[in-house]
Amino acid sequence: MKRFSRINLLLLLAVVVLAVAPLALGLGGSQEEPFTGSDGLAEQAIVEDHPDYRPWFSPIYEPPSGEVESALFALQAALGAAFLGYYFGVARTRQRAAAAEQPRA
Repeated sequence: MKRFSRINLLLLLAVVVLAVAPLALGLGGSQEEPFTGSDGLAEQAIVEDHPDYRPWFSPIYEPPSGEVESALFALQAALGAAFLGYYFGVARTRQRAAAAEQPRA
């Protein structure tokens, strides 16, 4: 097995372990929604500390449900991943083309 293949396999294994470990170990099981984002926790802390706080502005678009919000977030992540994949693919192709043009000594 090539060195880079081994490193890629180990990195993939590390990502899987990091994604599955909190679920398998039951971390956050004492909370009603254990894996909520930090936005909700920040809002809760602000309301507890300053009950008379009023936001400066409201969102431009408020999704009608949590499912729509999750779908929009997934779409945003997919578009970002596609952009990064395209960028790195083009960069690698350019690097290989430049290496092929250089005369070998």
